[in-house]
Amino acid sequence: MSGKYNISLVTGDGIGPEISESAFSILQTINDNMGVKFEIKKLEAGDTVLKDTGEALPAETFEIIKNSDACLKAPVGESAKDVIVYLRRMLDLYANIRPAKSYPNMPSLRDDVDLVIVRENTEDLYTGEEFDIGDAAVAMRIISKKASKRIADHAFTIASQRKMKKVTCVHKSNVMKKTDGLFASTCSKVANNFPDVKFEEMYVDACSMNLIRQPQLFDVIVTTNLFGDILSDESAQVVGGLGMAPAANIGDDFGL
Repeated sequence: MSGKYNISLVTGDGIGPEISESAFSILQTINDNMGVKFEIKKLEAGDTVLKDTGEALPAETFEIIKNSDACLKAPVGESAKDVIVYLRRMLDLYANIRPAKSYPNMPSLRDDVDLVIVRENTEDLYTGEEFDIGDAAVAMRIISKKASKRIADHAFTIASQRKMKKVTCVHKSNVMKKTDGLFASTCSKVANNFPDVKFEEMYVDACSMNLIRQPQLFDVIVTTNLFGDILSDESAQVVGGLGMAPAANIGDDFGL
Protein backbone atom coordinates (compact mmCIF):
# COMPACT_ATOMS: atom_id res chain seq x y z
CA MET A 1 0.00 0.00 0.00
CA SER A 2 1.46 3.33 -1.02
CA GLY A 3 0.71 6.89 -0.02
CA LYS A 4 -0.02 8.43 3.33
CA TYR A 5 -3.35 9.06 5.04
CA ASN A 6 -3.94 12.39 6.71
CA ILE A 7 -5.74 11.77 10.01
CA SER A 8 -7.18 14.48 12.24
CA LEU A 9 -7.21 13.54 15.93
CA VAL A 10 -9.55 15.75 17.98
CA THR A 11 -8.53 15.38 21.62
CA GLY A 12 -11.81 16.63 23.17
CA ASP A 13 -12.66 17.24 26.83
CA GLY A 14 -12.66 15.30 30.10
CA ILE A 15 -11.04 11.92 29.50
CA GLY A 16 -10.64 12.87 25.84
CA PRO A 17 -6.95 13.87 25.93
CA GLU A 18 -6.06 10.70 27.86
CA ILE A 19 -7.78 8.27 25.50
CA SER A 20 -6.55 10.27 22.52
CA GLU A 21 -3.00 9.40 23.55
CA SER A 22 -3.93 5.71 23.41
CA ALA A 23 -5.45 6.17 19.95
CA PHE A 24 -2.34 8.03 18.83
CA SER A 25 -0.11 5.24 20.14
CA ILE A 26 -2.13 2.60 18.27
CA LEU A 27 -1.99 4.57 15.02
CA GLN A 28 1.76 4.99 15.44
CA THR A 29 2.19 1.24 15.95
CA ILE A 30 0.19 0.55 12.78
CA ASN A 31 2.23 3.18 10.97
CA ASP A 32 5.52 1.60 12.06
CA ASN A 33 4.68 -2.08 11.60
CA MET A 34 1.87 -2.70 9.13
CA GLY A 35 2.77 -0.80 5.99
CA VAL A 36 0.00 1.78 6.39
CA LYS A 37 1.31 5.31 6.74
CA PHE A 38 -0.43 8.09 8.65
CA GLU A 39 0.17 11.80 9.01
CA ILE A 40 -1.58 12.58 12.30
CA LYS A 41 -2.59 16.09 13.32
CA LYS A 42 -3.74 16.63 16.88
CA LEU A 43 -6.51 19.21 17.09
CA GLU A 44 -8.53 20.75 19.90
CA ALA A 45 -12.28 21.29 19.95
CA GLY A 46 -14.92 21.40 22.66
CA ASP A 47 -15.52 23.12 25.98
CA THR A 48 -11.92 24.10 26.71
CA VAL A 49 -11.47 25.69 23.29
CA LEU A 50 -14.83 27.42 23.63
CA LYS A 51 -13.72 28.94 26.93
CA ASP A 52 -10.37 30.06 25.52
CA THR A 53 -11.41 31.30 22.08
CA GLY A 54 -15.19 31.72 22.08
CA GLU A 55 -15.59 28.93 19.49
CA ALA A 56 -16.00 25.23 20.25
CA LEU A 57 -14.86 24.36 16.73
CA PRO A 58 -12.70 27.13 15.24
CA ALA A 59 -12.97 27.62 11.48
CA GLU A 60 -9.33 26.69 10.89
CA THR A 61 -9.81 23.43 12.80
CA PHE A 62 -12.85 22.56 10.69
CA GLU A 63 -10.88 23.21 7.50
CA ILE A 64 -8.10 20.85 8.62
CA ILE A 65 -10.66 18.15 9.43
CA LYS A 66 -12.49 18.65 6.13
CA ASN A 67 -9.27 18.31 4.15
CA SER A 68 -8.05 15.19 5.96
CA ASP A 69 -8.80 11.62 4.91
CA ALA A 70 -10.56 10.75 8.17
CA CYS A 71 -10.99 12.03 11.70
CA LEU A 72 -10.84 10.42 15.13
CA LYS A 73 -12.73 12.42 17.75
CA ALA A 74 -12.61 11.95 21.50
CA PRO A 75 -15.63 12.91 23.64
CA VAL A 76 -16.48 16.58 24.05
CA GLY A 77 -18.57 18.15 26.80
CA GLU A 78 -21.50 20.57 26.78
CA SER A 79 -20.47 22.01 23.42
CA ALA A 80 -21.21 18.73 21.60
CA LYS A 81 -23.86 20.36 19.40
CA ASP A 82 -21.31 22.88 18.14
CA VAL A 83 -18.77 20.16 17.39
CA ILE A 84 -20.11 16.73 16.49
CA VAL A 85 -23.57 17.78 15.30
CA TYR A 86 -22.00 20.52 13.20
CA LEU A 87 -19.48 18.09 11.67
CA ARG A 88 -22.21 15.59 10.84
CA ARG A 89 -24.23 18.19 9.00
CA MET A 90 -21.41 20.00 7.22
CA LEU A 91 -19.68 16.79 6.07
CA ASP A 92 -22.98 14.96 5.40
CA LEU A 93 -22.08 12.09 7.73
CA TYR A 94 -25.51 10.56 7.41
CA ALA A 95 -24.86 7.14 8.94
CA ASN A 96 -23.99 6.60 12.59
CA ILE A 97 -22.73 3.02 12.89
CA ARG A 98 -22.47 1.62 16.40
CA PRO A 99 -21.78 -2.05 17.11
CA ALA A 100 -22.54 -3.71 20.43
CA LYS A 101 -20.75 -7.02 20.90
CA SER A 102 -20.00 -9.29 23.85
CA TYR A 103 -16.28 -9.78 24.45
CA PRO A 104 -14.53 -12.43 26.56
CA ASN A 105 -13.65 -11.40 30.12
CA MET A 106 -15.89 -8.33 29.97
CA PRO A 107 -19.07 -8.08 32.07
CA SER A 108 -22.05 -8.40 29.74
CA LEU A 109 -25.74 -9.23 30.00
CA ARG A 110 -25.13 -12.22 27.73
CA ASP A 111 -22.09 -13.69 26.00
CA ASP A 112 -23.71 -13.93 22.55
CA VAL A 113 -24.67 -10.33 21.76
CA ASP A 114 -23.49 -9.15 18.33
CA LEU A 115 -25.59 -6.35 16.87
CA VAL A 116 -25.14 -3.10 14.99
CA ILE A 117 -27.29 0.00 15.29
CA VAL A 118 -27.46 2.04 12.09
CA ARG A 119 -28.81 5.47 12.96
CA GLU A 120 -29.86 8.20 10.54
CA ASN A 121 -27.59 11.04 11.50
CA THR A 122 -28.75 14.25 9.82
CA GLU A 123 -32.49 14.69 10.45
CA ASP A 124 -35.18 14.15 13.11
CA LEU A 125 -35.34 16.42 16.16
CA TYR A 126 -31.56 16.80 16.18
CA THR A 127 -31.58 19.37 13.38
CA GLY A 128 -32.01 21.96 16.13
CA GLU A 129 -35.03 23.61 14.53
CA GLU A 130 -36.56 24.92 17.77
CA PHE A 131 -38.38 28.14 18.56
CA ASP A 132 -40.72 29.76 21.06
CA ILE A 133 -44.39 30.54 20.45
CA GLY A 134 -45.76 32.50 23.36
CA ASP A 135 -45.31 30.41 26.47
CA ALA A 136 -44.69 27.22 24.47
CA ALA A 137 -41.55 25.77 22.89
CA VAL A 138 -41.74 23.98 19.53
CA ALA A 139 -39.29 21.59 17.86
CA MET A 140 -39.58 20.52 14.22
CA ARG A 141 -39.13 16.84 13.37
CA ILE A 142 -37.90 16.41 9.82
CA ILE A 143 -37.86 13.00 8.12
CA SER A 144 -37.26 12.83 4.35
CA LYS A 145 -37.57 10.00 1.87
CA LYS A 146 -34.03 10.66 0.58
CA ALA A 147 -32.39 10.37 4.00
CA SER A 148 -34.53 7.39 4.97
CA LYS A 149 -33.64 5.52 1.78
CA ARG A 150 -29.92 6.02 2.00
CA ILE A 151 -29.74 4.97 5.66
CA ALA A 152 -31.87 1.91 4.88
CA ASP A 153 -29.57 1.03 1.96
CA HIS A 154 -26.59 1.34 4.30
CA ALA A 155 -28.21 -0.90 6.93
CA PHE A 156 -29.17 -3.61 4.44
CA THR A 157 -25.71 -3.56 2.89
CA ILE A 158 -24.16 -4.13 6.32
CA ALA A 159 -26.66 -6.90 7.12
CA SER A 160 -25.98 -8.65 3.81
CA GLN A 161 -22.35 -9.07 4.91
CA ARG A 162 -23.17 -10.50 8.33
CA LYS A 163 -24.02 -14.02 9.44
CA MET A 164 -27.62 -13.50 10.61
CA LYS A 165 -28.58 -11.26 7.65
CA LYS A 166 -31.44 -9.49 9.39
CA VAL A 167 -32.62 -5.87 9.59
CA THR A 168 -35.01 -4.56 12.23
CA CYS A 169 -36.59 -1.21 11.37
CA VAL A 170 -37.40 0.60 14.62
CA HIS A 171 -39.96 3.41 14.66
CA LYS A 172 -43.17 4.65 16.30
CA SER A 173 -45.45 4.99 13.28
CA ASN A 174 -48.56 4.11 15.27
CA VAL A 175 -48.25 7.56 16.89
CA MET A 176 -46.11 9.61 14.49
CA LYS A 177 -47.92 8.46 11.39
CA LYS A 178 -46.43 10.97 8.94
CA THR A 179 -42.77 11.12 9.95
CA ASP A 180 -42.18 7.59 11.20
CA GLY A 181 -44.71 6.32 8.69
CA LEU A 182 -42.50 7.66 5.90
CA PHE A 183 -39.36 6.18 7.48
CA ALA A 184 -40.95 2.75 7.95
CA SER A 185 -42.48 2.56 4.48
CA THR A 186 -39.20 3.62 2.87
CA CYS A 187 -37.25 0.94 4.74
CA SER A 188 -39.84 -1.63 3.71
CA LYS A 189 -39.42 -0.70 0.04
CA VAL A 190 -35.63 -0.92 0.28
CA ALA A 191 -36.01 -4.41 1.78
CA ASN A 192 -37.35 -5.59 -1.58
CA ASN A 193 -33.90 -4.96 -3.08
CA PHE A 194 -32.26 -7.35 -0.59
CA PRO A 195 -34.16 -10.65 -0.85
CA ASP A 196 -31.48 -12.54 1.10
CA VAL A 197 -31.85 -10.27 4.15
CA LYS A 198 -34.69 -10.88 6.62
CA PHE A 199 -36.72 -7.78 7.45
CA GLU A 200 -38.92 -6.92 10.40
CA GLU A 201 -40.42 -3.81 11.97
CA MET A 202 -40.61 -3.04 15.68
CA TYR A 203 -41.94 -0.15 17.74
CA VAL A 204 -39.22 1.66 19.65
CA ASP A 205 -40.67 0.87 23.09
CA ALA A 206 -40.75 -2.84 22.26
CA CYS A 207 -37.20 -2.63 20.93
CA SER A 208 -35.92 -0.97 24.11
CA MET A 209 -37.47 -3.79 26.13
CA ASN A 210 -36.17 -6.57 23.87
CA LEU A 211 -32.64 -5.18 23.89
CA ILE A 212 -32.62 -6.13 27.56
CA ARG A 213 -34.71 -9.31 27.39
CA GLN A 214 -33.34 -10.87 24.19
CA PRO A 215 -30.48 -8.83 22.70
CA GLN A 216 -29.09 -11.90 20.95
CA LEU A 217 -32.06 -11.87 18.55
CA PHE A 218 -30.99 -8.58 16.96
CA ASP A 219 -28.57 -8.25 14.07
CA VAL A 220 -28.82 -4.82 12.40
CA ILE A 221 -31.19 -2.18 13.77
CA VAL A 222 -31.98 0.78 11.51
CA THR A 223 -33.75 3.75 13.04
CA THR A 224 -34.10 7.51 13.19
CA ASN A 225 -31.72 9.93 14.87
CA LEU A 226 -33.23 10.38 18.34
CA PHE A 227 -34.28 6.75 18.78
CA GLY A 228 -30.87 5.58 17.56
CA ASP A 229 -29.06 7.80 20.03
CA ILE A 230 -30.98 6.34 22.96
CA LEU A 231 -31.02 2.71 21.82
CA SER A 232 -27.30 2.67 21.03
CA ASP A 233 -26.47 3.81 24.56
CA GLU A 234 -28.78 1.13 25.93
CA SER A 235 -27.15 -1.57 23.80
CA ALA A 236 -23.72 -0.38 24.94
CA GLN A 237 -24.70 -0.97 28.54
CA VAL A 238 -25.84 -4.49 27.66
CA VAL A 239 -22.27 -5.35 26.63
CA GLY A 240 -20.40 -3.60 29.44
CA GLY A 241 -20.80 0.16 29.12
CA LEU A 242 -20.30 3.11 26.80
CA GLY A 243 -16.59 2.45 26.49
CA MET A 244 -17.32 -0.87 24.79
CA ALA A 245 -19.43 0.60 21.98
CA PRO A 246 -17.58 3.09 19.78
CA ALA A 247 -19.47 4.88 17.01
CA ALA A 248 -18.49 5.85 13.47
CA ASN A 249 -20.06 8.73 11.59
CA ILE A 250 -19.95 7.79 7.91
CA GLY A 251 -20.73 9.67 4.71
CA ASP A 252 -20.04 8.96 1.07
CA ASP A 253 -16.77 10.91 1.15
CA PHE A 254 -15.63 11.07 4.78
CA GLY A 255 -15.56 9.17 8.05
CA LEU A 256 -15.33 10.37 11.64
